Amino acid sequence: MKPLEEKPWDTQPWLDKHKKPFLEIRGVTKKFGDFTAVNNVSLEIYKSELFCLLGGSGCGKTTLLRVLAGFETPTEGKIFIDGVDVTELPPYERPVNMMFQSYAIFPHMSVEKNIAYGLKRERLPKAEIRSRVEDVLELVQMSPFAKRKPHQLSGGQQQRVALARALVKQPKILLLDEPLAALDRNLREETQFELMNIQDKLGITFIVVTHDQKEAMTLSTRIAVMNKGQFVEIGTPTDIYEYPQSRFTANFIGSINIFEGVVKEDRLDSHVVRCEDTECDLLIDRDSSIHAGESVWVAIRPEKINVSKEEPADHHFNTVRGKILDFGYLGNLSVYNVELDSGKIVKASAPNRNRISKHRVDWDDIVYLSWEAANTVVLSG
Repeated sequence: MKPLEEKPWDTQPWLDKHKKPFLEIRGVTKKFGDFTAVNNVSLEIYKSELFCLLGGSGCGKTTLLRVLAGFETPTEGKIFIDGVDVTELPPYERPVNMMFQSYAIFPHMSVEKNIAYGLKRERLPKAEIRSRVEDVLELVQMSPFAKRKPHQLSGGQQQRVALARALVKQPKILLLDEPLAALDRNLREETQFELMNIQDKLGITFIVVTHDQKEAMTLSTRIAVMNKGQFVEIGTPTDIYEYPQSRFTANFIGSINIFEGVVKEDRLDSHVVRCEDTECDLLIDRDSSIHAGESVWVAIRPEKINVSKEEPADHHFNTVRGKILDFGYLGNLSVYNVELDSGKIVKASAPNRNRISKHRVDWDDIVYLSWEAANTVVLSG
């Protein structure tokens, strides 16, 4: 299958004020009786993005996906695709296709007949159907299995068939609802990269719903974190992970330590924060949004923390002392729960770069945790 259009070289079109969004969600609300599943959300997605809607169960992400597909009508708001208002259009009139979590493959049909089904319903010429099916089978690397029935396929192969059936109709937007949830961990990680490669070749805009943070981080150009029917934060994987704006996002994406304190001093390029849970003051990079006397939450990721049995030479800031409460060896890295004198538990992790017969630190060891000011982030409520 050939790319539908030339893929733009601009990898961050949302930063260009002259670029027009391909999909616009304007003030969309979806209610079921008294329950509000999606609450007044607005979003702009650009052509060829691989965009992820990320959130826990019941946050509204799948409902929003169904609204985009046309399976649900919004209670309020509008949806535009390529400048056309599609809010009232039924699913079969939208330039959109959807890959369901269950795959919904017909068990009595072969792989090629499953893929061709939608094209036959549209009464396309047989030659065109055959050509498009062959192209998409090659794209998802399923050509050798064209004659097989679904029960003769592995879970990963069934996932590829479902993807091929969605792609063969050449939609402008492909919606994927938890597309990798049914796969085991190793296959899921492998398929993530295959999905990215396919999307990159075709240039189709993908919108993926997932509850898996790692999956969203791996796949997406941008992520919208959802909670209680609203967008909490929208940004690139790097922005969301390294510079979360809220405590909800910081806690939801990966693991993080949060200290509550008061800004004690404003410096030229930094702030000093006094925290009751630590014996030392915390030093953070300058942030124009905070000032001396204000209460703040300071966050640090576990992998940014250095763990040592020896007290660092420069221990006036960002250095805390505690006891190893829990320790886990995960092969590629070790994780630690360290209990400070205040009783607060701090999580730290370190890569295992060398083979070791004895760990650097172990249960009940007294250790020092330290980190750089540049690796901290200030969070809002």
